[in-house]
Amino acid sequence: MVFSEQLIDFLVELSSHNDREWFKAHKDDYENILREPALEYIREVAGPLADISPHMRASDRKQGGSLMRIYRDVRFSRDKSPYKTNVGIQFRHESGKDVHAPGYYVHIAVDDCFIGVGSYMPDRDALLAYRRAIDEHPRDWLEIKKLTESDDWMLGGHGDSLKRPPRGYTADHPLIEDIKRKHFIITHYVDIEDVTSPDFVDYSIERFKETKEWMAFLTKAVGLPF
Repeated sequence: MVFSEQLIDFLVELSSHNDREWFKAHKDDYENILREPALEYIREVAGPLADISPHMRASDRKQGGSLMRIYRDVRFSRDKSPYKTNVGIQFRHESGKDVHAPGYYVHIAVDDCFIGVGSYMPDRDALLAYRRAIDEHPRDWLEIKKLTESDDWMLGGHGDSLKRPPRGYTADHPLIEDIKRKHFIITHYVDIEDVTSPDFVDYSIERFKETKEWMAFLTKAVGLPF
């Protein structure tokens, strides 16, 4: 078992005591219950993930690796709570500099656990490339999009669509609703019991395998190897 039920208890307590005094007093719990299990999860995922794509990175570095910082950036936020109340793990393309690069994302929170796959908040050039790929390869796009027609994967949410067609496209384009997207993420929601089960690594890898064609389409669209 990588993640224990103690992780959920820790996140509940952190939500109720989101301040530096409490966190300092429970730093050992953070290390033993959250960070070390998360790093172990990353290490166990690394090999199978490389079999799916050698260009996706699973890094167990404590700083700048796949495990996202627990410290919130509060500079421009009204909420000055210093700590995130979730576990965020990203496996992004080797060419990516941050979480916005194409990749896989695992989110663990008390009331919201999910696996996200794709490109979140891509920059202008990448966004144009995704739209062009949909426009130029509609059959390929519709084929991979079938994955989201099941109950397992959802395409949508994230406030991810323009209100009007982007420049160069008309409202009557047959795929205009997809071309209007600002994010290209598909989401698989996970039960807490799955996260804390002994086979969560295998569970994650199976979900990554299911979305291999989705990731291949996106990486190819921006000229990256998959």
